Amino acid sequence: MKNLIISFISLDRPGLVDTISNVVRQHNGNWKSSSLHHMSGYFSGSIEIVVPESKSPLLINALKEIDGLESIIKVADNAQDVKQPSIILELTANDREGIIQEVSSVIHKQGGNLLKVVSKTEIAAHSGQELFKAKVTVAVDDQKVDELIDAIECLADDLIVDVSR
Repeated sequence: MKNLIISFISLDRPGLVDTISNVVRQHNGNWKSSSLHHMSGYFSGSIEIVVPESKSPLLINALKEIDGLESIIKVADNAQDVKQPSIILELTANDREGIIQEVSSVIHKQGGNLLKVVSKTEIAAHSGQELFKAKVTVAVDDQKVDELIDAIECLADDLIVDVSR
């Protein structure tokens, strides 16, 4: 079996996920995980597919032939789901330029590894201020969690950090 990691973008249109999933199914692929998003008129995402080794090249070619779909496909030969101790941080702050860079830099400097970031901006109901919200999964040594949280909280007075495991 081969694990394929597919990153793609396309102008959004009805039936795009159906088209991709039909191609995967036709080549005996198993859709393991994905993150798919509509953004500013485009549809983009990342998908992990497991496919029989003999079907892998055919599936890759079929995916690349989908009209209007730009994709990058990588074969993960030795795919292993390595379990790392991780935490989930839910961040809320007034939106400002550079906030993702600030947060990612602190995580890196504290020895953490970003595994997943989902962010958005929205208008605060009470003030009309634009808020930054993110849910961040970080692999970090258990002994460094408190230091990491303290370092992130020190970025700004308005930054709220909620932690879960």
